[in-house]
Amino acid sequence: MVMFAVLPAQAQTVLVIGDSLSAGYGLRQQEAWPVLLGERLKQSGYSHVVVNASTSGDTTANGLSRIDAALAANRPAVVILALGANDGLRGLSVKTLRDNLDAMVRKSQAAGARVLIAGMQLPPNYGPDYTQKFAATFNDVSKSTGSALLPFLLDGFATDPKSFQADGIHPVAAAQPR
Repeated sequence: MVMFAVLPAQAQTVLVIGDSLSAGYGLRQQEAWPVLLGERLKQSGYSHVVVNASTSGDTTANGLSRIDAALAANRPAVVILALGANDGLRGLSVKTLRDNLDAMVRKSQAAGARVLIAGMQLPPNYGPDYTQKFAATFNDVSKSTGSALLPFLLDGFATDPKSFQADGIHPVAAAQPR
């Protein structure tokens, strides 16, 4: 009698490259949304492994400077780019934001990964011209690169003060599953 072993599907990697919103600033590591995403994928029967390569304080320029190494080390099937908030909060150039996001998407695609861009929005005190151009950049890069778009990472709770830590910027643990 010949026995055949059924091997589990090879796990594919989902690589998250983000800032403090993805790194889980102010939270226990297991409370950050990328960890919860990995758990949800596993519970849903997917063999994907989520690698959180997010760093608090990162801008798109920081992400661009480290994406090659992250792609080589992890060989992801999917890359989630959740950067840009710090660019906006620092009032950095929207053109630079666009160029950096575009370059990260194209590098990820060249490495064989599908890309999801997690968009960001700014509070109105940055002025309507800047905030509109900033928010539109994520959609523009998504369209020009054929990548997927989550229009706003904090959608559904951005205006709820109870969903944020005392700094008013970083979501609490209870908001992470959203």
